[in-house]
Amino acid sequence: MTHQVQFPNLGISVEVNPIAFQVGNFTIYWYGIIIGIGFLLAVLYGFSSCKKMNINKDHLLDAIIAGLLGGIIGARLYYVIFYPGDKYITNPMEIFNIKEGGLGIYGGIIGGLLCGGIVAKIRKMNLFAVLDVASLGYLIGQGVGRWGNFVNQEAFGCATDLPWGMYSDRTAAEVVGNVHPCFLYESILCLLGFVLLHLFTRHLRRYDGQTFLLYIIWYGVTRFFIEGLRTDSLLLPGIDLRVSQVLAAASALVAVVLLIVFRNCHKLTGCGSRKAMEAAGLTVEDKAEKVEIDDTAESTIFSGMSAEEAQEHMTVGTGVKKTAEAENEKTEGNADANTSEEPSDEAEEANETAEGESEEKNDGSEN
Repeated sequence: MTHQVQFPNLGISVEVNPIAFQVGNFTIYWYGIIIGIGFLLAVLYGFSSCKKMNINKDHLLDAIIAGLLGGIIGARLYYVIFYPGDKYITNPMEIFNIKEGGLGIYGGIIGGLLCGGIVAKIRKMNLFAVLDVASLGYLIGQGVGRWGNFVNQEAFGCATDLPWGMYSDRTAAEVVGNVHPCFLYESILCLLGFVLLHLFTRHLRRYDGQTFLLYIIWYGVTRFFIEGLRTDSLLLPGIDLRVSQVLAAASALVAVVLLIVFRNCHKLTGCGSRKAMEAAGLTVEDKAEKVEIDDTAESTIFSGMSAEEAQEHMTVGTGVKKTAEAENEKTEGNADANTSEEPSDEAEEANETAEGESEEKNDGSEN
């Protein structure tokens, strides 16, 4: 079933199909593909950060695999536990039927951190450094993965008159008029958070775990406000409170307290603040400026010549120039040496003989 998704005030209309393709009776959904892409990008980022964070890649892979399994289990249990009604109590086998959806992101985060953290400790890794990398990976995965909700036309908000309000057959079934595109809000804020926390980790981080605490605050605040707009929130049993909002607020407050408690901590094992790295005895690499030549561009100095030919010409010309300068210096050096040398004994004798002959001739002329 396709969905005609519109942003009426922006004049945008697109048709989306949740199904990517089918192989026999086996259906591949865009939701799973998009989630997979987000996960892959997060893993690639984690591996690229290992050197700077002083983390073993092989051990990190073990933690990632455990975190992935724990995340899937945690996300499903979170949804099942807080799902209203007795659907999963009367039919427990439905717990394993995830084709129809039913994953809670907070359950995924908790399950992933728990299982990945256990493996990290078993592998004797620096748990807090791993959490810093994991939190940045989460932001990538969440930022990309939310577009799976767009394809499925789910996780949208209440009615709005804002210019970017969204409308589709799925939203119209629950809300009159345009709705908040909550998937878009969360995607943008997660990717923005990734950029900011990446820069912080590389240049300002003072201790392992600091990035993770900032992630908890950033995502907690983001999720608290976005969850308040959604129409499909899970509620705490017997209380008219949204589960994700409660968790978001509680986790953000705890993280703020921990940041205050550890404000004077400077225990760093990887990249971060220059001062903190130097205090920990870590090497600080200075990036030297490099001049690169574009081999595909034409030279503006030597008309009609490619940059590669111009570079070769400059190299040869420089070599000739240096050779000429060396020859000139050698010639000048010889001239200076000749003028500075004292007359030899043979030259002095020749001068005396010439002077004597001259005097004899003068004497003869006078006689």
